[in-house]
Amino acid sequence: MTRRERRAAGKIFTDDGEGMQEESLKGKKLMWRFNRTKPGNPRKRVKILRKLLGSMGKQCYIEPPLNICYGSNVHIGDYFYANMNLTLIDDWTITIGSGVMIAPNVTIAVTGHPLHHDRRWHGEMYAFPVTIGDNVWICAGAIVLPGVTIGEGSVIGAGSVVTKDIPPYSLAVGNPCKPIRAITDEDKEYYYRKLRFDDGE
Repeated sequence: MTRRERRAAGKIFTDDGEGMQEESLKGKKLMWRFNRTKPGNPRKRVKILRKLLGSMGKQCYIEPPLNICYGSNVHIGDYFYANMNLTLIDDWTITIGSGVMIAPNVTIAVTGHPLHHDRRWHGEMYAFPVTIGDNVWICAGAIVLPGVTIGEGSVIGAGSVVTKDIPPYSLAVGNPCKPIRAITDEDKEYYYRKLRFDDGE
């Protein structure tokens, strides 16, 4: 199997061949340009992001700085917003749905390394895709680990470490991150604890 085939099959691989390091370098150069754009120039930022990312929908905004490995393995839907210091370890596929919001200092990582040092001497790694459903909110400082799927409409609490799949419409928190309750229609009435929406009145 080629390195890319091994990566896609979830097997141990290295990135020292088949143009993988060159692909990563191209992405890092685009990331460097993106992170040095001046505030108030969203068109330039979007133009760079469309070259950097594998795909990106309409009305997406990422606040610099952005940290990324490839860029080409990231796929984002419509109406996406990410605050500063988003880190995407995209040695393999990261798929993000529409209407997703990401707070500052969030890391999404598809990659890990063997535990025993003899098995990672040459940079051996594995990668499992991460999928984030539509209308998810990931709060500040959360970390999403390889192979995780976060279901549609869920909220990941600040500082959480997501090691396993999260069901749709769940509030999930902690390390390791676990669902603590469902998100229901009652949450349309209250915006924070027992503070009620006034609907502009």
